[in-house]
Amino acid sequence: MSRLRSHWSVFALLAVAILAFATHSRKVPADSPTTHNVMIPDEDRFVPFAITIHVGDSIRWINTDTDDHSVVSNDAFNTAGHRGVNQTISGNGGVLVLKFDHTGVFPFYCRFHSMLDKANQPIAPGPDGGIQDSSGNYGTPMNGVITVVGSDN
Repeated sequence: MSRLRSHWSVFALLAVAILAFATHSRKVPADSPTTHNVMIPDEDRFVPFAITIHVGDSIRWINTDTDDHSVVSNDAFNTAGHRGVNQTISGNGGVLVLKFDHTGVFPFYCRFHSMLDKANQPIAPGPDGGIQDSSGNYGTPMNGVITVVGSDN
């Protein structure tokens, strides 16, 4: 009888070891880099407008509109890197990916659907590039902000 118990003990120990290994191998560390999506629908806006990510994460802008759009860094307030970004994202599925390696903020706008005023604040482009509605309004400027938190280690 003791021999049977011994075999069951070994079997149980082996089963626990296999289960522990399988569970451990599927775990994703909490601090592993993630890619977050910012969508550009056919409404000339970024969704979400504001997003908070961690150091090492990436942002993927996906343009599902038929029109081209762009991501331009507002360098007057940009503290998260990627200064001077000015990339066009083609309509119908164009993509831009940026990885953020240190903390800060990355304000951005679409150069086709907003421009910066004297205080470097995004405004609707007006008659020189905006789309005017029947009330004479040129709309909301197309812009957004990414906040990068975490450690710069």
